[in-house]
Amino acid sequence: MSEPALRVEPGSSEEALLRQIDRSRMPRHVAIIMDGNGRWAGKRLLPRIEGHRAGVSAVRETVESAARLGIEVLTLYAFSIENWKRPRHEVWTLMNLLKEFLRREIRTLVDNDIRLHILGRWRELDPSVVATLEEGLAKTAGGRRMVFNIALNYSGRCELVDACRKLVADAAASPARAIDEAAIADAL
Repeated sequence: MSEPALRVEPGSSEEALLRQIDRSRMPRHVAIIMDGNGRWAGKRLLPRIEGHRAGVSAVRETVESAARLGIEVLTLYAFSIENWKRPRHEVWTLMNLLKEFLRREIRTLVDNDIRLHILGRWRELDPSVVATLEEGLAKTAGGRRMVFNIALNYSGRCELVDACRKLVADAAASPARAIDEAAIADAL
């Protein structure tokens, strides 16, 4: 079997930098809110879409770097419910960039033992996006090196609503007085 694509070349400057990192001080989970791609493009007098394309490249580099550093969980907050307010063409482009990214990078995730996990109300997205996400989830289900979360169609309020609905649905098995902070945390 060939060596995974995310390995560092022996003797490289990257290997020297990695040796300087105190792994005991590394966080287990890193979360990133993807924001500013449109502003990045605007400062360069480029269309907003070019900023989103640059963001996709940054995602690939971020996933690779997190895996190299031994981060256990990487969460990217990629598309919130608020993002539906963007122009229709921009939303369409973002969804197509997501599909393109997954199709292009899924082999790298599999080869490097990275499990994809999707957060949010992603099943409400366009069926073509859902199908691509489900394929990625299935292909990476056995990944143990790192969990790569992508939050799509999410919001904090929706997460609370979904957790409350789950708790109410489970109320038949558990009395209402059993709903406490721990139960809510488990349902989130």
